[in-house]
Formats: sequence, C-alpha cells, structure tokens
Amino acid sequence: MSAQTGPSANIPRGVVLAGGLSSRMGQDKAAVMLGGKPLVHRVIERLAPQTAGLSVNSNTNTSLNLAPAIAVFGDTVPGQVGPMAGVLSGMRHAARHFPVASHIATVPTDTPFFPSDLVARLQAAITEPGQIAVAYTAGIMHPVFALWPVALADELEQWLRTDDKRRVRGFIERHPVARVDFPMIETVDGPIDPFFNINTPAELEMAERWLTFIEGTER
Repeated sequence: MSAQTGPSANIPRGVVLAGGLSSRMGQDKAAVMLGGKPLVHRVIERLAPQTAGLSVNSNTNTSLNLAPAIAVFGDTVPGQVGPMAGVLSGMRHAARHFPVASHIATVPTDTPFFPSDLVARLQAAITEPGQIAVAYTAGIMHPVFALWPVALADELEQWLRTDDKRRVRGFIERHPVARVDFPMIETVDGPIDPFFNINTPAELEMAERWLTFIEGTER
C-alpha cells in the first residue's frame, strides 16, 4: 500500500457503534455484562490497541463509565436512522478533533470476539483513494466492521437524508471496496464467526460459554 494511494501512515481512529435501540435485548446492549464486564468495555479493550485512540457513538443516557479520554457522542442526523448515522458521527468527530486522521475504523458494541488484527488488515487492503475496506467471513459481508475515508462524510450525510432504505451495504456498494476475509474462530461448541453479535439474552448465554475458551486460546 503506497502512501500516495492508500490511507496516510497514521493509524485510523476507532469508533464503537453503540447507538442502536437494543430492542431484542430489552436493555442497552452497551451496558450488558459479559464475563463480569459491560460489553462496551470488552469491545473498547479489543479495539483500543488497534487504533490511534477511539470514541463511542451512543444515543442513550446510560452511564458507560468510560475513561475520560474516550469521547461519547450521539448521532448528528436525528431520528435513529441506523448504524450509518453512527459512522457519519464518527467521521465528523474525527474531522473536528483529529484532522490528521484520514480514516475511521468502526465496530459495533455487541461483538466481543472480533479479530485482534482487524484494523491492520483492513488498512493493508486499501489500494486506492475513496476505497472502503470491509470484513468478510465465509463469503458474508460484515458491513459495520469497516475502514471508512473521513472524506466521504458529506456524501454520507446526503445519502442518509435522502435514501429510503439506508442499508449499510447500499452505501458501501456505491464505492470501490477492499474485501478482507477472516477465518472462523474455535469455541467449545466448534467454529463460530468472529463477528458474532449478541442481540438476545440467549445469544448472551452462548457468548458466556465461549468467552473463557476464546480468551484462553488468544493468550
């Protein structure tokens, strides 16, 4: 990846997307406990070593008890219009406070097992300006695990205000895409997608069962 065509040499800023309604969980997923820690804390611990600082997009009043250096901000487009509103807010925050950052890396707050080399591999895949790098497993796109050029903010805002469906994949497919394939990970129940997300109490129970095993294999 050349400095002329890809992201600048600086490591991207990280943004944890925690702005959803959590309707299936019945409570704010960011504050749900997994292995004695709130989900958002687990995701931050996993993302922080991969990025040049991070922030959290949240539209709730839940106290997340985050470190003072971690900024928390809501959507800049009102109306709970989906995860791309959080991506836009992350772009705007980076442009305002960290203008050297050419890209942001996003992950949702309900995915505690995403790869520890996610951001590095996404960044390495960029080969041209305006490209969005996106994670895949077994041919399946995980569109909110992505590296986004901050320069797309104005276009994204216009799209959010005018597109009827606001599908994340729909916005991504308007641009050149760098596809990055990741392997499955092993658990006590066999291989699972590393981008497994927790939406329900039953899925939280499964994640509890897998947690110790996964953490043990990563040491």
